[in-house]
Amino acid sequence: MFFNSMKAIILAAGEGLRCRPLTLTRSKVMLPVANRPILEHVISSLEKNEIKEIILVVGYEKERIMNYFEDGLNFGVNISYVEQKAQLGTAHAIEQAKKLIGPEDSEFLVLNGDNLVEPKTIADLLNNYEGDASLLTVRMEDTAGYGVVLKEKKKVTQILEKRPGGLSRLVNTGIYIFTPQVFETIEKTPISENGEYAITDTLQLMIDEGKMVTSIPTESKWLDAVHSWDLLKANATVLNASKNLKQEGELEEGVIIRGNVAIGKNTIIRSGTYIVGPVVIGENCDIGPNVVILPSTTIGDNVSIRSFTEIQNSIIMNDCRISSHGQISNSIIGSNNTLGPGFTAEEKENLEININCKVHKAPKLGTILGDDNRIGGRVLVKAGVMIAVNCQVESGNTIYRDLSRDSVVL
Repeated sequence: MFFNSMKAIILAAGEGLRCRPLTLTRSKVMLPVANRPILEHVISSLEKNEIKEIILVVGYEKERIMNYFEDGLNFGVNISYVEQKAQLGTAHAIEQAKKLIGPEDSEFLVLNGDNLVEPKTIADLLNNYEGDASLLTVRMEDTAGYGVVLKEKKKVTQILEKRPGGLSRLVNTGIYIFTPQVFETIEKTPISENGEYAITDTLQLMIDEGKMVTSIPTESKWLDAVHSWDLLKANATVLNASKNLKQEGELEEGVIIRGNVAIGKNTIIRSGTYIVGPVVIGENCDIGPNVVILPSTTIGDNVSIRSFTEIQNSIIMNDCRISSHGQISNSIIGSNNTLGPGFTAEEKENLEININCKVHKAPKLGTILGDDNRIGGRVLVKAGVMIAVNCQVESGNTIYRDLSRDSVVL
């Protein structure tokens, strides 16, 4: 039974260029946090607020999203899909859902599918919105790269997009409540310098026309995984908040488990393995003997990890085979990777990483591997180096620089 008639539009059409190589094969919303896609966490938070009617705006790698969520029934919601064929900005994406927002809808919710939010975050907006449009804000010390909001009391006076500076500490989360009248303003929204139609420009137009746009603050969880390494922080945050994790697999004698650890069905943890939670291990895994798994680690389904390998604060996605004597820390290993014996991911703090000719800072990082790579034995990957997809690295190599798709290192 659907108690709340408000619909939600989730924007899930983008690729997430700054999360490459992980997004070479999946959209950003499908990146896993605690073994569930970010988008699933978003949908779960909506469902817990009794918002069951969801419109997903899809585009890049849309089949993967649609195959996973289908009609939403398994997630307690009803999902409709619309496609944004070209990435022409957030206002353009919202406009694609116009035909599914009827005149009987007094308001509707808009949020991004790649931001981690808890149920209370959405509730803070639902319980306090007013005016022609409301946007949710969080207070941040470092606002570089984010849109900030200027306001008088509750009323928004200006939205400044991605301009660092001390004008405001209030960051726009990209979570909004609109009335259907917003579609009239979207049609008048000018194209921005980067060739997109931004919903923040639509909101500024509404403000300039004298409409009431309000700012609603929240102190609840809102995490924006801008870069791939931000997933590690999101993963740790979700794992630390997890309660009563189930252990459904088989534990051989001599396995030591400390703290909160989830183990999926048909998974076997072999003797001498030492696990310190919070840790989530998926289904059909074969781990050990004598493997060490340390806090804030997530291991997907169908993963094998052989003896004397140590993993900490990392995400290992589905269908990986990790040989013995490996050392993986602060790293993300994509799906269907084979890592030979003695694989080592070096790690460092405060790394400067070049993405699309811009330097970005990673607080602490080992390596990031995309999907479908074959890595031989005794391979060392230097800190911050990324391996794309379908690469082959022969044994005994040290990888000093990023490898692009289909690279072969002999």
